[in-house]
Amino acid sequence: MQQLDELLKTNSALTSDEINHLKKLAADWQLIADLSFADLAIWVRTTANKELAIAQVRAATAATLFPNDFAGDQVDELFVGEGVDYFPIKFQQKVIAQMARHRNPGTTRSSGRLENEYQEIALQLLEMIGESAFPYATAISSLNPSPRVGDGFIRLDKSGDIIFASPNGRSALSRLGWESELEGISLVDVANRISGESLATLTEKIKSNEVTQIELESRGGVVELTLLPLLVSSLRIGTVVLFHNVTEIRRRERELLLKDATIKEIHHRVKNNLQTVSALLRLQSRRVEDLKARGALDEAVRRISSIALVHETLSSSGKDEVDFDTVVDSLISHAVDLAPRTPSSVHEISVKRLGSLGALDPKVATPLSLIVTELVANAIEHGLTTTGSKVDVIFSRTGDSCVVKIEDDGVGLPKGFNLKDSSNLGLQIVRTLTESELKGSLEISGNETGTSAQLRFEIR
Repeated sequence: MQQLDELLKTNSALTSDEINHLKKLAADWQLIADLSFADLAIWVRTTANKELAIAQVRAATAATLFPNDFAGDQVDELFVGEGVDYFPIKFQQKVIAQMARHRNPGTTRSSGRLENEYQEIALQLLEMIGESAFPYATAISSLNPSPRVGDGFIRLDKSGDIIFASPNGRSALSRLGWESELEGISLVDVANRISGESLATLTEKIKSNEVTQIELESRGGVVELTLLPLLVSSLRIGTVVLFHNVTEIRRRERELLLKDATIKEIHHRVKNNLQTVSALLRLQSRRVEDLKARGALDEAVRRISSIALVHETLSSSGKDEVDFDTVVDSLISHAVDLAPRTPSSVHEISVKRLGSLGALDPKVATPLSLIVTELVANAIEHGLTTTGSKVDVIFSRTGDSCVVKIEDDGVGLPKGFNLKDSSNLGLQIVRTLTESELKGSLEISGNETGTSAQLRFEIR
């Protein structure tokens, strides 16, 4: 079947605003179907003077009359007979469609107080559709979780006093500790006594002509109250309050918040521990006279610092992914200072990032940060010792395919260079991380105008 808006654009003369109004209505009318114990359908007059069914919904509170869908069907005239009623759907004072309510006349329901309340509220909402007051500006279907009448409800008069409470509604408040009668008592008083505190905003929400929500929490339980105003000529004559037990949902949300806080704290402590190790290695490096040993300690400091930056980003962002561009920018800002340099190589060096990789999983970000650190340090230490003054870190990403290039304008590669046979520890680390951690490939090429290291990998 075609989508609702596609059906209307093809077969009717309705405007975009009128079509959007019908779409909003079709998103929120499940409540009316349940209250009516009936199937509902929306019919629109086509440009060919036929009646087109653009949507239908079945009640969760009664057996359906239509086991097969008929939305998309066209008829010459709307059916008139026992068990079907039609209500005008207005938008900006104009009738744009008809809503059909289909009830089985052969099925009798006990006409108790609960059923009568259901029917009265349904009829009030149907009349609001004819006044363009339903659907509400705040869509009921957009609420999370979406309220259902079967979970319990109470009905208020225009002053906010309870005039009816369904059995499930009474049970919901009973679980929160309310043990008295409800009818004739203000909802504000009930809420204040349950919560043990004054809910000043509740009075304003009861008086509102829009959909509002509030939560009551007591005895370890949490019930969400959705307030739906009943309107006549834009004046509120009462309110329907739908209940939803969200105790388990809120418990899980608190567990997730605690888990996120714990993970952030772990990353923060790991970062601090790595920085402590880095500081100790720096102290040790200053006391070592052997230049090779000092260089090895300095390289260790550089590698630990790059890993610490990943954990620092994770601890501050609170997300499961790392903004790798931010990490690399931090690495680059320290690259020149951390890279080993001889007196002959001390000149202005520019290191900058071009392009973006975006958010990455920490399992990718950690080895990749080490790889970038090593390649940038290698370019500064070996490529720019006598000539050249810039190192470009170039990122490109297409879907899950990533390319990282480290290019310098230095002396190029030594004669006979072979990556597999190179004894350079940094390049060995880069090659190992590329193949084992990223499952990618690494190519290094160069000439007299500089060197280029290119890394390709897929985000798995």
